[in-house]
Amino acid sequence: MKLIAIDMDGTLLSHDLQISERNMNAIQQAQQEGHIVMICSGRAKDDLSGLLQRYNLSLPLGTSNGAVVYVNDTLLQASYINKAIALQTALHLEAEGFPYKVYTNQGIYVPTNWNENVMRTWQAAGSQSYNFTIEDLQKVTEQQLQANVIRSFDNISTLFSSDELQVEKFFILTLDDQVRTQLLEHLQTVEEIGITASAPTNLEVMNQNAHKGNGLRAMAKHFSIPMEHTVAIGDNFNDVPMMQAAGLSIAMGNAEQEVKDLCDAVTLSNEEHGVAHALETYILQKTKQL
Repeated sequence: MKLIAIDMDGTLLSHDLQISERNMNAIQQAQQEGHIVMICSGRAKDDLSGLLQRYNLSLPLGTSNGAVVYVNDTLLQASYINKAIALQTALHLEAEGFPYKVYTNQGIYVPTNWNENVMRTWQAAGSQSYNFTIEDLQKVTEQQLQANVIRSFDNISTLFSSDELQVEKFFILTLDDQVRTQLLEHLQTVEEIGITASAPTNLEVMNQNAHKGNGLRAMAKHFSIPMEHTVAIGDNFNDVPMMQAAGLSIAMGNAEQEVKDLCDAVTLSNEEHGVAHALETYILQKTKQL
């Protein structure tokens, strides 16, 4: 039995955010052969659950970059950001005008001026915006709000005053290299947090112990699977901790070169059913018998 951790965006999902039939069939075959397949993603639980339900896939989840781990909708492990540090971080982001989302145990929240901040940041970045298009802007503004994936708030101090609310992650849109570097330098001075990125256009902040590597370890411990029998498949820098932790690490064909260099193997791209190709090549029995 192996534990296979798969990233979502840029990995299992195509560019139009679909799971191909070939990828889905490969996952289901892995399950039928007795392997545990989990999703380990920067996305929130509700977002992931809704997406997987469309494909009738039931998988354990490592959400918010492994900060929170679920098996059968039961919370297995959580590493939240200290509330005082979270408030300090949010106030700095607001003072500097950064568009940000807060991932919590009660959903994803954005300031009420999220759309305006995104547009202003995009316009200020100009040619430095990594070809961030109008379509990309619509995906992170109107479309997400219309889909009820995100809720808005007026005052971050009021939001964080709830004892029940816990902060899993900050997602920060950064379209200008110089501004991004300055923010990164500031965040690196803040205690008890970890910083990663899932694209050149963002920074993500979690508890220092919250990353995909620890999400994979928690799942392996739950299912009593040795770490040498774990597999990690991903494409970006937030996937590196689980790749370093796994017994076998596989980078997508579309992965960042630095990520590929860290991995044991490279599969096809997410547009070429790279997850299925990896499972067929390294895991599934029928391929091994060829």
